[in-house]
This record gives sequence, C-alpha cells and structure tokens, in this order.
Amino acid sequence: MLIKTTNTKLVKTFLNKLVLPKPNSHKGQNGRVLIIGGSSLFHSASLWAAEVASHFCDIVHYSSTEENEKIFLSLKKKFRNGIIIPQKKLMEYVKEDDAILIGSGMMREGKEAKYTFDLTKSLIENFPDKQFVFDAGVLQVMEPDWLLKLKTPAIITPHQKEFERLFDVPAFAEATAGRSIHQSNTEEKIKLVQAIAKKYKVIILLKAVVDIISDGNETYIVEGGNAGLTKGGTGDILAGLTTALSATNPSFTAAVCASILLKKTGDRLFQSKGYWYNIDNIVELIPQILKENIDI
Repeated sequence: MLIKTTNTKLVKTFLNKLVLPKPNSHKGQNGRVLIIGGSSLFHSASLWAAEVASHFCDIVHYSSTEENEKIFLSLKKKFRNGIIIPQKKLMEYVKEDDAILIGSGMMREGKEAKYTFDLTKSLIENFPDKQFVFDAGVLQVMEPDWLLKLKTPAIITPHQKEFERLFDVPAFAEATAGRSIHQSNTEEKIKLVQAIAKKYKVIILLKAVVDIISDGNETYIVEGGNAGLTKGGTGDILAGLTTALSATNPSFTAAVCASILLKKTGDRLFQSKGYWYNIDNIVELIPQILKENIDI
C-alpha cells in the first residue's frame, strides 16, 4: 500500500493508530527505552536518537562505549532529557526497558567493532523476548541468522547499502531479476524486502527516497520528504523515533508511523527553510507534526 505524505486523510488514519498516554497514567507507563550507541568517531548519532525518543517516552536511558568515555561523561552535562547509564549496569536496564535501540554511531571496524558484534550477539541470545531495533553499525557486523533466535520480531532500519551487506541479496535473484538493490526498480525492491522480512521473521524499514516497510506479510511504501532529509543524522532520528513508538505500540505500526512522521516533518520544514534545515530542526518539529495529525 502506498502512503503519500501529501495525502493528509491517509496520514491521519495511520497516525491515529498510535496509542496516546492515558490521562491517569504514571511515570514509566508511557514507555521506557534504552539507546545503546556512539563510538570514539561517531558520538552525535546515538544522541540524536535519544533526543527524539525523549519527546515520546517517559524515560530514556543512554549507554555508550568505553572508547567514548570522555565524551560519554560530558554527555551528563549536555543530555538532560534522559539518564546516562554506565556499561556495568547495562544489562539491568535491558531487563526493565520496553524497547532497545542498538547501533546508531557504533563502529564496524577495529576494536570497537568487536564490542558491537559481541554485545549484539549477547543481547539476542540472552533477551530473545525483548523488542529490539537494530540500526547502522550493528547491521554491518551482525549475522542475519541471529534474527531467527528472537521470539519478538526485531525492527531493522537499514539504508540500501547496509541492507545488501547484511542479507544475501543474490539468493533472492527472482525478486530482483539478479540485480543489486541499487539497480532494482521499486517493484523489485518491494518483493525483495518482503521476501527477506518473511524469511528472517523481522520488520524491515528500508530507508530510501521512498521508504519500504514490511513484516513479510504486509508491506507499505511511504513517499514524501525531500533532499533535505539526506543529511547525516536523519537515519538516527528515524531509528530513535521507531524505537520510542515501539515501546507502547505494535512494532509494525511504530515503523510505518515513524517513516510517515519523518517525511512529513521534512515536507513542513521545506516550506520555511527549503533544503537547509538541520537535525535539531527535525527533532523539535516532529512532535508538532504528530499533534497536528491526530485526534486528542
């Protein structure tokens, strides 16, 4: 099914599927998320994910790497919308939080890549019932068969290169007529994403000019946004937003609505700033876009 962000009626229909905080709810009942990410090279990526999540969840926990320790400690002064947690207590927070994002800003090479690999494998093996969102660095080091160990289908948010790196695309030659995903047309990409989502029992949110979201049975195509969304960091925002929404909503609904919200926000920012908006602009505007398109 095609969802165009210019189709206001359809956008509102989907966004109104999201669960809203109940008037008599207490702290923690409207979502607790854990963001694991960052590295000595990429420290902002996971912070952007955590910032956007803080708009939609009661509690955001954030954990980074040993190599990122100096920056990590300084984050206690910068990141005021969540709680910075030490690595030694990481597993305690994995147990208690509703959804976990891992990968934003994490490394795929060197010593830090081993941490990415080992931690991801450990989390999957020890917490198969948890709602995970895998993004960026994790998608570049993990093995796809790990996804089959999960009892709760994970959400993965790859761009096209990460998608091809993670999955054996040639094995699905029938879907793409033997071409790479970059060479494939939209119809072929849809077949490929759906086939892989079904095989690995995962929800795929393939990030592109047109997003493709599938759980192997249902598939949605989200069209909208503009070239301003090509800036580094928009994928981290999408991953953080998807994670936040999945804490209190069905995971497939969370992935589709996150895609809609990001592209719809890009549409609005283009009206006032053209292509020249930044990550902070997106993070601050997303809540307003949601409010305008749901019935409260």
